[in-house]
Amino acid sequence: MTPDRSGMILDARAVSLNGSAPRCEHLDALLPVTPQSRTCRQCQTVREEWAGLLVCLTCGWVACSDDSPRRHALAHYEETDHPVASALPPGPARRWCYVHGRAV
Repeated sequence: MTPDRSGMILDARAVSLNGSAPRCEHLDALLPVTPQSRTCRQCQTVREEWAGLLVCLTCGWVACSDDSPRRHALAHYEETDHPVASALPPGPARRWCYVHGRAV
């Protein structure tokens, strides 16, 4: 695993659990990932703005959040079944499980 230019590697296991959410077993299989970019490449291609970015914690794919018009992170989950995404820093550390449809 090689870090991107910033050296950022995201490790879902290192992030503390959300105390209000039930445990999500999808977190158990995750390994550290390196975000593949710092932008939603699909939005950039069509010159679309995004509200926030998520990184897939299975493969490192970066895409726009569900608050964005194109919802590319959701599309990535639907195509790959990769269950958990995290807000791309510098935003708040939050994770979303698409299978359970909740924060984890």
